[in-house]
Amino acid sequence: MTSREDAVAEHQEEATPDAVMTRIGQVVMLHRGGDRDEARDRFLELWVEIGEDGDALHRCTLAHYLADTQQDPADELAWDLRALSAADELTDGRVAEHRHWRAVRALYPSLHLNLAADYANLDRLEAARSHLRLAYETVGTLGDDSYGDGIRAAMNRLNLRLNGEDAADG
Repeated sequence: MTSREDAVAEHQEEATPDAVMTRIGQVVMLHRGGDRDEARDRFLELWVEIGEDGDALHRCTLAHYLADTQQDPADELAWDLRALSAADELTDGRVAEHRHWRAVRALYPSLHLNLAADYANLDRLEAARSHLRLAYETVGTLGDDSYGDGIRAAMNRLNLRLNGEDAADG
């Protein structure tokens, strides 16, 4: 292959969407539209399709969103723990293939925030504070954009809650 052909092939690979991530995104929209049960069912179908040993980015993303569809706080915690475990298997190269992320470390503030909230909902306050500390330790990896602002605001709200303060007081 010539260098031009290499460049064209590389561009085509970059332009080819990740079908699983696209499907996850479609189910996220269903969930955000208010159909929690249907979203959970479709996420679970995808989980079976991907498998416990499937692509770590797919497992991390899917478990992260699947947690939000759970009614039982313990089930939500279990899915968020799966998301964190899958993130620990990721490489920056694999994450950079997805258009929203540039580095694995940028996933951790949200993952730890979700775990902190899960533990708080289960009245496991020390575990909640521990994960919130980890979220704060990694928050510098977030961009100065609406996503980063949202994560930081949620962290601050949870911090107030864990310290027994009303967000309106602060």
